[in-house]
Amino acid sequence: MDKIALIGLGNFGTALARNWIDHGLQVKGWTVEEEVYRSIKETGVNEKYLPGISIKGLIVSRSLEETISESNLIVLALPSSVVIGVFEDLIGYLSDDQVLLDLAKGLAPDDRLISETIGEKLRLAGLKTRLCVAMGPTIATELARGVYTSALVTSSDYELAKELAKLLSTSALKLTAATDSLGAEYWGAFKNVIALACGVVDGLKNKGRGGDNLKAAIFAVGYREAFILLPALGAQERTALSAAGIGDLFVTATSPYGRNREMGERLGSGQSLEQATKEMVMVSEGVNAARMFKRVFLSKQIESPFVDTVCDFLDAKIDPDALIQELLG
Repeated sequence: MDKIALIGLGNFGTALARNWIDHGLQVKGWTVEEEVYRSIKETGVNEKYLPGISIKGLIVSRSLEETISESNLIVLALPSSVVIGVFEDLIGYLSDDQVLLDLAKGLAPDDRLISETIGEKLRLAGLKTRLCVAMGPTIATELARGVYTSALVTSSDYELAKELAKLLSTSALKLTAATDSLGAEYWGAFKNVIALACGVVDGLKNKGRGGDNLKAAIFAVGYREAFILLPALGAQERTALSAAGIGDLFVTATSPYGRNREMGERLGSGQSLEQATKEMVMVSEGVNAARMFKRVFLSKQIESPFVDTVCDFLDAKIDPDALIQELLG
């Protein structure tokens, strides 16, 4: 599996391309964005998402068929809000001997895990294409600069997960094999909700009403709810202590590069959800994740006060100060 098709060239996809090309792997990349395509084609740099980072050697295309042709590993480096739609365009070009690796952190529009939705579509198409998931604390700008980054590669087929972890690990990217794809995906989505709430504290800090002590308290409340509720959805408890659990949550909630934390900061500073969404270049998945988790927990009659309160805030039923008070209450 040394021929990689990278579907999605946002900041993370671009950072992965940089690492894998430097590691000696053959990488082709697909983007729907004309400006990204032209930038990479003409300069070898993705100026929109990772300016200053060379990805020379990447074969870039706007054709899905062309990108996955002759590739044996297809990596879906797409936001959760669009990954299913792109996959539906892609599925007609897949073959049984290819492997899919999904990196999207979130839930599908039908409130299921993305891997569940993709798996069902593969079965309905009569395909035996194998599917894996990778989750972890992966700030793209750091990975692109060669800063040590860890993540889990998960599959029900542990030998396949080990093979991928070995193949895709580089001097900067350390991948570990695991089997709890379900838990890794749930944590990958839930941590965005917690990060958004922590970002609100950063927004209040700019007004003199927030601080790191308060942020730590909100972090702990959110982590406790995830630790208790995600196993009720089928996640393995030990995943909470892995790179895909506490590791990903920590970096997403604290890093200045975390887009969900940034969304929360904008909302805490007084921006409307519409304004913040319009001004952000990267997609904040915590908004959709919060609403989807609320529906999932309601359908299973599971109480989820943290998620419910964040949703009330996103729906403008409560202001930033009330959000903090209710979460701590």
